[in-house]
Amino acid sequence: MGKIIFYEDRNFKGRSYECGSECSDLHSHFSRCNSIRVDSGDWMVFERPGYMGYQYFLKKGEYPDYQQWMGFNDCVRSCRLIPTSQSSHRIMIYEQPELGGETMELTDDCPSLNELFNRNDVYSCNVRDGYWIFYELPNYKGRQYLMNPGEYRRFNEWGSTTSRVGSIRRIAV
Repeated sequence: MGKIIFYEDRNFKGRSYECGSECSDLHSHFSRCNSIRVDSGDWMVFERPGYMGYQYFLKKGEYPDYQQWMGFNDCVRSCRLIPTSQSSHRIMIYEQPELGGETMELTDDCPSLNELFNRNDVYSCNVRDGYWIFYELPNYKGRQYLMNPGEYRRFNEWGSTTSRVGSIRRIAV
């Protein structure tokens, strides 16, 4: 069970809304979000309803303004509690769509895909174990994409408009 609290104003002020599970449309609870407190669980918050738009990974802690979670604006419209895994993590990434071309396997975090594999593009992937986050830039920066277990045959299936992946991180306890 997780708990996340959204605040309309910075520094945990203004109208607030507490959430304990996923919510596909938060718009009826607040009009803007300038600060967030995560009391428990790992969360992905989304810029648009239906788990669309920019994604931001938040773990337990306080985020007094949206820049603290690398937000581009004060718009948060949906959220999802991420199951944490104590088991192993394994992801297969591919250099071509449809799980084609050269395959690389990861079982640990990768701060720079380019340094490890000499490439910055992932066209498809298969998350075999655990939950992962793709980051657009190296060192866990830029746009974020939650990767649930399953196959992603094209980069648009994880919500990206490009194949660029700079770093990859496991979501672990």
